[in-house]
Amino acid sequence: MQLKELILKNRSYRGFDPSRKVTKEELAEMADCARLSASSGNQQPLKFVLVWKPEITAAVLKTTRWAKALPNMVLPHPGHEPAAFILICQDLSISDARTTFLRDTGIAAQSILLRATEMGLGGCMIGNFLREELIKAVSLPDHLDPMLVIAIGQPDEQIVLTQATSSTAYYRDAEDVHYVPKRPLEEVIVETP
Repeated sequence: MQLKELILKNRSYRGFDPSRKVTKEELAEMADCARLSASSGNQQPLKFVLVWKPEITAAVLKTTRWAKALPNMVLPHPGHEPAAFILICQDLSISDARTTFLRDTGIAAQSILLRATEMGLGGCMIGNFLREELIKAVSLPDHLDPMLVIAIGQPDEQIVLTQATSSTAYYRDAEDVHYVPKRPLEEVIVETP
């Protein structure tokens, strides 16, 4: 798959095929891609917690909040939860400058999700989580600060990109198809004088 194909296929999936398990080795491959990505000042303060055991996956899921733009819908739908998670944490013993490495977190997350897509999987970045409950769910040591949760699994929902008109809010139709409006290219390119 070419890069643009990966980008188009890499969506924020909120529904997964429960029959497809994700292995520790697959998660480690995704984390390896994040490890090899750029890091501010090459300090490399990010650590990756791999969650694939069903009981821990269920505990992490309880700490996450999905699809805030769809307040009347529970996502993922029961029975379509992700098979695994990768938690991106900042190792405070390397650097306690939390805002400095927000870019690194985004780069690492995109690397993880692009590799997942290439492997025939998909995921969703989740920044809305109950921090203290998450720390307890995976027994994080004090020096690891959770920055982002990434759900991973085999997508089993349809996501359609549309052209944004007046709103960029995502929505679902009566058949549960997820629509994601994107601004047109000419609207996002700024030319210099």
